[in-house]
Parts: sequence; structure tokens; C-alpha cells
Amino acid sequence: MNNRLRELREQQGWSQGELAERLEVSRQTINALETGKYDPSLPLAFRIARLFAQPIESVFLPDEA
Repeated sequence: MNNRLRELREQQGWSQGELAERLEVSRQTINALETGKYDPSLPLAFRIARLFAQPIESVFLPDEA
């Protein structure tokens, strides 16, 4: 699954560590999400979308088939 997490984080001026603290996950989790190595759980995906005040479908994009 593709996502806009890095773009949204950078717009806020947050480091990966700062975003991780806000979401109560590790910085490694943020890195894995941003690089596409990890897909978030549904509750985490909703927390991310809520934090950025975005609809979940504008943060997480399906892979192109």
C-alpha cells in the first residue's frame, strides 16, 4: 500500500521521531511505513489520518494494479 506519510510529516516540519511520539510508536515503525516495508494496522491507520486531519483514503493509497 502506498501512502503520503512522509509528505504529510514534512509539511508539519516533524521528524520521524516526533511523529512516532505523537502516534506512540517507534521511529523505526514510521520509517518502515514511509518506505513501504510495513502496512499499518487499521487502528494505527485511523490514528494517522486523524492526526493529519485527512480522510484515511487520502493518506493511504491502494497499489496500482
